[in-house]
Amino acid sequence: MFRSFRFRNYRVWFLGALVSNIGTWMQRTAQSWLVFDGLTEHDATAIGVVTALQFLPQLLLAPWAGVLADRVDRRRLLLWTQTGMAALAAGLGLLVLADAATLGAVYVFALALGIVSTLDAPVRQTFVSEMVDDAYLSNAVALNSTSFNAARMIGPAAAGVLVASVGTGWVFLLNAVTFGAMLAAVLAIRAEELRRMPRSGRGGGQIREGLAYVGRRPDLVAVLVTIFLIGTFGLNFAVFLAAMAGPEFGRGSEAFGALNSVLALGTVAGALLSARRRSARLRYVFGGSAVFGLSCLGAATAPTLALFALWLVPCGLSSLTVMTTANAYVQSTTSPVMRGRVMSLYMAIFMGGTPVGAPVVGAITDALGARWGMGVAVAAGLLGGLVGLELRRRLRNEAGGPSD
Repeated sequence: MFRSFRFRNYRVWFLGALVSNIGTWMQRTAQSWLVFDGLTEHDATAIGVVTALQFLPQLLLAPWAGVLADRVDRRRLLLWTQTGMAALAAGLGLLVLADAATLGAVYVFALALGIVSTLDAPVRQTFVSEMVDDAYLSNAVALNSTSFNAARMIGPAAAGVLVASVGTGWVFLLNAVTFGAMLAAVLAIRAEELRRMPRSGRGGGQIREGLAYVGRRPDLVAVLVTIFLIGTFGLNFAVFLAAMAGPEFGRGSEAFGALNSVLALGTVAGALLSARRRSARLRYVFGGSAVFGLSCLGAATAPTLALFALWLVPCGLSSLTVMTTANAYVQSTTSPVMRGRVMSLYMAIFMGGTPVGAPVVGAITDALGARWGMGVAVAAGLLGGLVGLELRRRLRNEAGGPSD
């Protein structure tokens, strides 16, 4: 399960990312609650807009970010992007502490963070392939997800307590401090032990080249369609959990943070199970999508907060199975020289769909209630499973190609 830890650079990276990820989840939780309970009167649509603005740059800028990831020194670019995100977290925290935060200001910071995160995402995703051998890549990707979701288990619960005791501003400042761990890890990585990966040269048509590569791979197209469905309409838990904890069950920020942590129990389990597998298989992407839809159905119809929380565990496990397996499959089956561009397309589809999905889900939640809002996630998961069945039928009618 932890075989990638044999590489010293990866161990350093993992520890730095874990600390930074805890801070990131603390900020996400605090930001959602600031908008939902501090700057509006429980407006789920406003949370959807903030989420949309944070991920809109993925939709618009990701192809260029992918070209950049295939061209430049990824380690150096990471230092710039991580510093930028730390500065934005500190700026928002100071604004809140000065009692000058407005909904419009949060929108601006969310958009700025989205721009920097768009440049960071493909570099951070593909940099892993420079730290471990190809045989370990699937395991390293799964352990990255474990780090991210272990932080998701710790960060929201800590944020719920801190928001109630000291306020959201200090949570944002603490997140800025945690970026120091990631910067220290990147600086501590030994450049001489990194694998030299082929880089693309300068020239026109590189974005089109990446799109054409994906277009020739029906398996990648099916994975990306499923990721679009889950990422756009399924993973809007900032909206779902705030609405269920607040209006539906009448609880406060502590319950909101606790629900995020319960969800993370499932996501950590899903990431660890993925780390145990030797390779990423398509059956886990599409089967996991169907299970996600059914789990969300159970959560949406749960009569009590306790039962709702229990259903969040399989929701988290299945969603992480889909995301981790899809990420590892795309990276491990893509040509190294194309990896940055393909992963930028992956991130654009996965995260860039949020500007479409989050406001839609927020509006449905405001109009019909939290349970109907979660119904959108149910539909997304089940449709993803159907995409897998269609791919399997197509591949059976063609000679060769992956089928499991």
